[in-house]
Amino acid sequence: MAEVQLGVIEAQYADMIWEHEPVTSSELVKMTAEEFHWKRTTAHNVLRRLIDKGLFQNDKGVVTAVVSKDEFYAMKSRKYVEDTFHGSLPAFIAAFIQDSGITADEAEEIRRMIDQAKEE
Repeated sequence: MAEVQLGVIEAQYADMIWEHEPVTSSELVKMTAEEFHWKRTTAHNVLRRLIDKGLFQNDKGVVTAVVSKDEFYAMKSRKYVEDTFHGSLPAFIAAFIQDSGITADEAEEIRRMIDQAKEE
């Protein structure tokens, strides 16, 4: 999948859809009216943009994800590491923990993730 950029409002709307899917477009109109104070046309226009970006599909008024929230944010994270740290995960981690460090629990969780990734 090509890189997908979302604006702040698009990201909030996408998060809303991921949280409630499968969800009807009518329900989304109601939710966005309450949450963002949007009119129906705005809800449909932003939904169309998210569909055009390949994140969601609308099948007979029922909206579901084509790309899960976890998959989307994993792609964004990989792209950030590639662009900012020349693809070096160790360089990213070093920068991330430079000033604040990590707890023993966080270190253990990272070790488990590394061990699991090595097994796969």
